[in-house]
Amino acid sequence: MNIKLSYTLVGLTLVAALWASCSDKKPKSGRTDTASSGVISFASDESFSPIIEEEREIFEKVQCKGNAQLTPIYTNESEGITKLLKSEVYLMITARDYKDDERQSLIDRGYTPLSIILAFDGLSLIQNKENTDSCITVADVTRILNGSVTKWSEIYPGSKKGEITVVFDNKKSSAVHFVEDSILGGKPISNPNVAAVETSEEVINFVEKTPGAIGIIGSNWLDDKRGDSSVARNRNIRTMSVTRLDKATPTNSRKPDQYYIYSREYPLIRTIYALVTDPRRGLPWGFAHFLESPRGQMIIFQTGYMLPYRGDIRLKSVKVNN
Repeated sequence: MNIKLSYTLVGLTLVAALWASCSDKKPKSGRTDTASSGVISFASDESFSPIIEEEREIFEKVQCKGNAQLTPIYTNESEGITKLLKSEVYLMITARDYKDDERQSLIDRGYTPLSIILAFDGLSLIQNKENTDSCITVADVTRILNGSVTKWSEIYPGSKKGEITVVFDNKKSSAVHFVEDSILGGKPISNPNVAAVETSEEVINFVEKTPGAIGIIGSNWLDDKRGDSSVARNRNIRTMSVTRLDKATPTNSRKPDQYYIYSREYPLIRTIYALVTDPRRGLPWGFAHFLESPRGQMIIFQTGYMLPYRGDIRLKSVKVNN
């Protein structure tokens, strides 16, 4: 049988010039790091650690030719923002912008808070492969999170998977804040069967062993282009497809792929920011601007899941004969 399938793919052309080259000039007093050399720490939401590790490695070895060393502090959103506001770090990568009071507090203390949009990320729902009910509506996700639904059979009649357990990476994570703000309208999660572990990898481990679980993680953990280094590769999990419509079917539900984030057909999308407070435009400032540079954005694009903020996005139709 000769079947013709049509796929729509996302192409990315980055046309901006490469970010400024590294400089070896160092100040004589105070901090000794420059935009491309020295040693600093920065904070990042743990859910973005796979892509940030790739970015950091390229920045240190290629962009700065080994003259820079960045130590990431992978933590939850709340603790990372606290470190930024206390000036324990000057860069935080997270899924929200400054709040008005945070920005004003920094300005009052003489800082110039900068927020740089880096990418768009689909918040992913993962489940055990034994669970064959893999399409879900936003309305049903809401009912699960607010506790009005606690069993799989209440969504999928006939399901024998029992109680629904919702598992997050951390009770103070950006995933929890997104769910409460953007799905529950500012209300707290009230499902009695909610588990909070410590990391995104632990969410994957939990779901892999628990047929009745739904895990909520950042989509960059799903990247299978990293080969053996991809945490989610060849695991006993699958990504659920989500729809805004009243009934979920395989044809109207979408996974958090780049195209469906670009077209907004995937409904659970969050914006990724680099929040910078660096008063002297040193290494935190340099790394933040590398992340938005053509090279940094291409690294994001190559994940296949996160959608870079900058670049010339072009759509191409490709016919595949199978």
